[in-house]
Amino acid sequence: MPNHFRKEEQVLQQHGVASWEELAALSDAQLRVLSSQGGALERQLRKLRGQAQLVVELQLQPHEAALLLYAGIASSRGLAQASPQQLLTQLGRLERSLTGMAPARIDASTVRLWIQRAQQASGRSGK
Repeated sequence: MPNHFRKEEQVLQQHGVASWEELAALSDAQLRVLSSQGGALERQLRKLRGQAQLVVELQLQPHEAALLLYAGIASSRGLAQASPQQLLTQLGRLERSLTGMAPARIDASTVRLWIQRAQQASGRSGK
């Protein structure tokens, strides 16, 4: 996990949450309890759970799920409704702002694959 989630990672580990699957399954109430015990912010735990849900539901790598979250895609349903070209443009801009002018790691075929997986996960057929 990124350094800015270190406290949240420690709290999750202390409470036996050791996988993306376990994190994805936590309820809002469980996240509230974890944050009330000190160290972890509920807002950060919710972000991590959103990332975990994308990882689990769509078989994404954690960094791919994080990139989608930072681009404003917080769920499979949101991704299923996304325009491939618009999302690719948005992700490209975000990647460049984070990594400078390094070549983009996300291409059009990857974005289309993610959207197809999201449509299947949400029961929505392709265009």
